[in-house]
Amino acid sequence: MSQNFKNHKRLNPFHHFVITPLTVGLLVWSVIRLVNEEDKSIALWMVLASLALAAIALIARSYALKNQDRIIRMEIRQRYFHLTGTTFTEKEKQLKLSQIIALRFAGDQELLPLIDRSISEKLSSTDIKKAINDWLPDENRV
Repeated sequence: MSQNFKNHKRLNPFHHFVITPLTVGLLVWSVIRLVNEEDKSIALWMVLASLALAAIALIARSYALKNQDRIIRMEIRQRYFHLTGTTFTEKEKQLKLSQIIALRFAGDQELLPLIDRSISEKLSSTDIKKAINDWLPDENRV
């Protein structure tokens, strides 16, 4: 199946359906124990430990997404240079990161006109993705 606007979003099943529910469940359970226990010391440590575990999961996810965003910026810079022979610097300054990420899905024939249109019309990332006809799939984004 080819990737397009309707099916391009990705979920990481282990993260979204295992790690996140378990950490949220542990946090809720430990808060309930803190409220109901007479001896608050162990329950308080459980709350702190579950908060630390949740923070680790969120930080790991944010690091992965930030790294992907940097790679996408580099990919667009390289593709722009390949297509025009000039740097992407001036155009990049006029675009939000979310727009650049959306432009990543545009094929080479659509990329340059869509960059200009995104700047002039201040298109949202959703509008950019909807405007793409020649979808360049990204099967590795998480």
